[in-house]
Amino acid sequence: MKKILMLPMLFLAGILQAQIIEGAWKMTHQDGKEMNDKEFIKIYQDGYFAFGAKELGTNKFIGAGGGDFSLEGNVYKETLDFFTMDPEKVGTTTTYNLDRTGERLVISAQIDGKTLVEIWEKIGNRKDDLTGNWVFTGRKSDGEISRSTPGARRTVKILSGGRFQWIAFNSETKEFMGTGGGTYTAENGKYTELITFFSRDDSRVGASLSFDFEIKDGEWHHSGLSSTGNPIYEIWSKYAEAYKPTK
Repeated sequence: MKKILMLPMLFLAGILQAQIIEGAWKMTHQDGKEMNDKEFIKIYQDGYFAFGAKELGTNKFIGAGGGDFSLEGNVYKETLDFFTMDPEKVGTTTTYNLDRTGERLVISAQIDGKTLVEIWEKIGNRKDDLTGNWVFTGRKSDGEISRSTPGARRTVKILSGGRFQWIAFNSETKEFMGTGGGTYTAENGKYTELITFFSRDDSRVGASLSFDFEIKDGEWHHSGLSSTGNPIYEIWSKYAEAYKPTK
């Protein structure tokens, strides 16, 4: 009986550990070198992570990656759903050692025979009505709502610590369609984004977009004008509830 009781307790402990690092982080050092010409922003929420990277000064997109993560004690694992730097690593799990000191994370591992050490600094832990990991599940057009079930091909949007990132990808074919992210606010039914990186068009960096939002039956209803000026009405559902993984 004790063993049976310990299993859910261990599972709960793992969830609570993962919540410790929820929020937004910026990489400050990699392998002892200060990150002063590039910006890597990483968001953790609801057992999922995503990062986007760009060159400082030019805003040129460098890459993105993300997927499921877990943290138990100092053992930190990432399983990649998308990874532009090396798509062949999609689907693989890497185990790291993670140490937290105040508002800093030190993540280290042996990868391909080399030692990797990254230092990340907390840049946001704010929570609001839209904090979560979401997946696109529907849209409204001409008054009619059409629905879709996200599978291998899906569009995810993760928001935490005042940062957001959306990603469109296919985890089965390892195809990457695009990503963008930045800072946001969500207050009194108004959602506003400030774009800080965008894989498809660097010139969009700095643009601000404002939308109306409402949470209906646990889903995020999002409406306004897209970056191209076209009207949109999107429905986003909680990832853990709506995503149906392929077998």
